Amino acid sequence: MRTGRELILATKPYTKEDRTKSWLLLISSLLMLAAALTGAFLVPYIIPRLLCSLLAGLLMVRMFIIYHDFQHHAILHRSVLADVIMTLYGLYVLVPASIWKRSHDYHHAHNSKLFSASIGSYPIATKNKFLSMKPGEKRLYLFIRHPFTVLMGYFTMFIIGMCISSFVSAPKKHYDSLIALIAHGFLNYFIVSHFGWETWLFFVFIPIFLASAMGAYLFYAQHNFPTTKFSDKEDWKYEVAALESSSYMVMNPFMQFMTGNIGFHHIHHLNSRIPFYRLPEVYKEFPELQDARTTSLHPKEIAACFRLKVWDPERNKMIGFREMKADLKRA
Repeated sequence: MRTGRELILATKPYTKEDRTKSWLLLISSLLMLAAALTGAFLVPYIIPRLLCSLLAGLLMVRMFIIYHDFQHHAILHRSVLADVIMTLYGLYVLVPASIWKRSHDYHHAHNSKLFSASIGSYPIATKNKFLSMKPGEKRLYLFIRHPFTVLMGYFTMFIIGMCISSFVSAPKKHYDSLIALIAHGFLNYFIVSHFGWETWLFFVFIPIFLASAMGAYLFYAQHNFPTTKFSDKEDWKYEVAALESSSYMVMNPFMQFMTGNIGFHHIHHLNSRIPFYRLPEVYKEFPELQDARTTSLHPKEIAACFRLKVWDPERNKMIGFREMKADLKRA
């Protein structure tokens, strides 16, 4: 059984992309998204129109995974045309390339380190750190990790977090965040003023709201699940963080397709240069990667992930309010 750097090196041959396949998957995903959005725009009946709108939201998630792989240089690297397409898509879904790549690369390099867990990810505090916080600090910490905040990811994570905050913090570095906000505002205004609120609801709001909520939750649950591990800087190892702090999210084939195999997140963190369409292949070929820490989209598992609040070094696991209250009673 290979471990550590040996295991990472063993996955290197799987970083080789099939350029034709990458283009076919990009183009087909764009065409499916365009078809779903066309249905959401033109279909006159509410139920099929809503179905087209929801389908568009799911396909936006798939397209985002392709965008995400491109930013990792896993697919279509150095293609000028792909760069144009991906840059425009990042602006469309309020994830400008400059802030996404900077924060996400940092996340990969520091995944599960306690001192930097909140950069490019959701904040993690130890139990003692949380208990020592001021009331306002506790409320902010819990608000960021709250299910409603994740559900409202369109506003909280993407409009505010990805665009407004990044531009305010570094306008010259993240000018594309302002471009994304202006373009998004113009799109909303144009659709409402020319085609009405109902068309805006189905064509613009529902798809991006669903995609944002799903993206926010996937990113949350892939590193905030009951068996995840966090480490101090001194004890941190890249390959251990990939396999023990990143989940294998078990999904049915439909959702696996719509999420671009991102459920194989432990493999993606082990080697982010593996194209998304090769992740299932790597999973099958490596027994070492099959005994993964899992979660799923089952309601019980979603609830279990959201119950987690802080890292408890004594228990060596994430805990919720119930365990914290029990500890305080014993103290």
